[in-house]
Amino acid sequence: MKKTTLIILFTIMTLSGFAQGDWCGFERYRADNERIVASGEYPEVVFMGNSITEYWALYHPEFFRQHNFCGRGIGGQTSTQMLARFTADVVNLHPKAVVIMAGTNDVAHNAYWVEPDKVVENVVAMCQLARANDIVPLISSIPPCASFVWNPDIKDAAQTIVDINKRLQAYAEANGIAYVDYHSALADERNGLPKELSDDGCHPKPDTYYIMEKQVMERLREL
Repeated sequence: MKKTTLIILFTIMTLSGFAQGDWCGFERYRADNERIVASGEYPEVVFMGNSITEYWALYHPEFFRQHNFCGRGIGGQTSTQMLARFTADVVNLHPKAVVIMAGTNDVAHNAYWVEPDKVVENVVAMCQLARANDIVPLISSIPPCASFVWNPDIKDAAQTIVDINKRLQAYAEANGIAYVDYHSALADERNGLPKELSDDGCHPKPDTYYIMEKQVMERLREL
């Protein structure tokens, strides 16, 4: 089975799980969160996100392990769902910093359509929650994507993502928050994710994460 088909099936299964009662995904990491809290060995950085973040931790576990990072990505999630579980999956783990990547599934109309204004508001709210708990927030750009294999009716994804990223970057710069620009490092002339970097035009290939790791580590070292 091709990787693109697997990704589509994974997204459908994830959304089905939300529909059955755990819409926010609280159960996805509950056991591991409890283990971390009980041990008192908190991560340096938590990566909050969707399937792009989830696959990152699956493809490159050594990157997370070597730096004492913690992946908290859930496939299919919108920024609203991430905000709902932010306390459980980030604040309660007492990291020094959190890398927030949200918006892809909002643009893809997963669960329901979330206006670009609301995506920015949700990311801002996550940053405020982090700072209120002495956690340094880093805002990630939404990675490039020109179309979604699981929702081909979306025709303006590339430009919508560019517009949201401009607002996220402006907020970050105005509020002294580090901004990680994956989009500029990965986008092709269509503002999409090229075939050499992605099998489905949205999810990075395993090696593509090396580019993203360089980007985020530069920002983390600056802190």
